[in-house]
Amino acid sequence: MSYTEEVGERLRRVRVDQGLSLQDVERRSEGRWKAAVVGSYERGDRNISATRLLELAEFYGVAPSAILPGESAAPSRSSVGVVIDLERLEQLGDRFAPLRRYLETIQLQRGDFNRRVLSVRGEDLRALAVLHDSSPGQLVDELRSLGVSAPGTELAG
Repeated sequence: MSYTEEVGERLRRVRVDQGLSLQDVERRSEGRWKAAVVGSYERGDRNISATRLLELAEFYGVAPSAILPGESAAPSRSSVGVVIDLERLEQLGDRFAPLRRYLETIQLQRGDFNRRVLSVRGEDLRALAVLHDSSPGQLVDELRSLGVSAPGTELAG
């Protein structure tokens, strides 16, 4: 497999792991990333510049090393968990009601009822992102910006 094909395969894997179609990428990026162009990168039909690779990695919310071939890729943010401040999430209103219900289910399964914070694993984070119509990276960024999850509270995946 050529280097370009390997980069493309990794790009595809990151996108698919986040539950995104090529059309989803175009829509969520508001046309910045055209489905045809991203598809050509993924197939290895088109070389991606270092600048564009960094920008696409940022869009996906992953480290560039998750895309670049090498010894081992760093875990993507979608494979990492976060600590969520349940009290702060409650204050944010109805927009986050589906997330709160899902988190309550996790608490029931774990028998964890401290009601203040909850550690959410990567798999659950991906499910939460689907409920919130975002990627895991976008959800983590939004939760951070709203004070629901602080930087540095990521958990190993």
